[in-house]
Amino acid sequence: MLEIEDLYVGYYEDLHILRGLSLRAETGKLTAILGANGVGKSTLLKAVYGFLKPHSGQVLLNGNDVTGTATHQLIDLGISYIPQQPGVFKHMSVRENLMLGAWTFQKDKKRIESKIEDNFHRFPILREKQHDHAGSLSGGQQRMVEIGRTLMTDPEVILVDEPTAGLAKLLSEEVYEMLVNLRDEGLTILLVDQEIREALKIADYVYVLELGRNKFEGPPSEFTDLEKAFWA
Repeated sequence: MLEIEDLYVGYYEDLHILRGLSLRAETGKLTAILGANGVGKSTLLKAVYGFLKPHSGQVLLNGNDVTGTATHQLIDLGISYIPQQPGVFKHMSVRENLMLGAWTFQKDKKRIESKIEDNFHRFPILREKQHDHAGSLSGGQQRMVEIGRTLMTDPEVILVDEPTAGLAKLLSEEVYEMLVNLRDEGLTILLVDQEIREALKIADYVYVLELGRNKFEGPPSEFTDLEKAFWA
């Protein structure tokens, strides 16, 4: 379980983007963080992943305080991050991109091959295209590569920032299906998204932020009146 308790975070010492934010991402569930631009959704993920140091508050992983822990240490503890901007190396092969996810155990060749094989089983199209340049893949397939690279370290928790930004609707549906499958495999997913309706379809629990604070929370069934829930 990932827990955020009374978190204050900002990019400048006296200007907080998150102002006392608290939430929980239950083990094996997909928790969605929604809200307008600028309310602190992506800032939250950066604070959890060690890119930003909280001014106060705590980040807990399975009850252990990991607040401000260095990113490479968080990877070893079981937290991974998929950023909003596409991150494949387009002139490298699919296999080479996947291998980059194994940099924390780069000398363990047996484990690397085992994790690559796991990804090929999970995403069969990547086996077919393993020697192709990643830049030649469709947008949805490139997201598969990014997700596969993230899974190389066997994370318990995956932080996902707007995974379908810039993708066509059909490709977006593929990405959401991937996230559901990962959740069903037992991974804990904390999803930040602007696609409100799509996120509500796949989430187990939802938090809505406003100006860096909690505004609403609950299961998706409680958000049937979207306009009232988000803009009232």
